[in-house]
Amino acid sequence: MEEKTILCASSAYEKKYYLNPEFNALPETVRQELQIMCVLYTEDVGGILMVVFDENGELKLEVSQQDGDLNFDEIGSALKIKEMQREKTELFEALQVYYRVVFLGEEM
Repeated sequence: MEEKTILCASSAYEKKYYLNPEFNALPETVRQELQIMCVLYTEDVGGILMVVFDENGELKLEVSQQDGDLNFDEIGSALKIKEMQREKTELFEALQVYYRVVFLGEEM
């Protein structure tokens, strides 16, 4: 089983946002940008969005939905994920470097 570290998550079902406390050292502007991105995603398409790092330090956007959720927009979800990956490339790359240096102990 692949080991993951959750950076943050948002749920349309519970109307909640979660930031892993291990990442409280991130700059406030980065934390706010992540929150806005995640909450807007779940407001637009529904479901649950998790931003995670895999065991290699790669940042991934993982989407899930509750069984029988007819309001979840699968096509919109795929399009929104691609849009976020394109628009947030710099942020995601910086977060990967941060994670690899701080959490995995890699050299820059």
